[in-house]
Amino acid sequence: MRLFAAIEASASGLTAERLRLDLIASNLANAESTRTENGGPYRRKVALFSPNGARYSFRDILAREVRELPRGVRVYGIAEDRSPLRRVYSPGHPEADEEGYVTYPNVDVVTEMVDMMAATRAYEANVTAIEAAKTMAQRALELLRA
Repeated sequence: MRLFAAIEASASGLTAERLRLDLIASNLANAESTRTENGGPYRRKVALFSPNGARYSFRDILAREVRELPRGVRVYGIAEDRSPLRRVYSPGHPEADEEGYVTYPNVDVVTEMVDMMAATRAYEANVTAIEAAKTMAQRALELLRA
């Protein structure tokens, strides 16, 4: 097992959680956007994660053959949440349809805040794991010097 494997795994988690936090911030910023550049209301975006070996790159296949399993997580895409959009009766709104309803994004602020807390905790856990790995590496070096 390589010395820095734990740091690599946690670093991939930091990258993934950072993107997740960016998407949550975008979702919150557009929670009331009834019109995007595509013409319709904004749709909530989510990051799609997979284990680091799920794409079967040459490195992953080689690692599997020598029994070194891939570590970490990879963001393999960003998807739009296909849950239904909110319809609110507001006949005076400029975006209201002929029935007086305005279609709002499928962003629930409470859900986004819970997701933000979970992503923040996961980010903090990865930082803690990196710090622990660094401390262990430093202690190992000190033992070698003694």
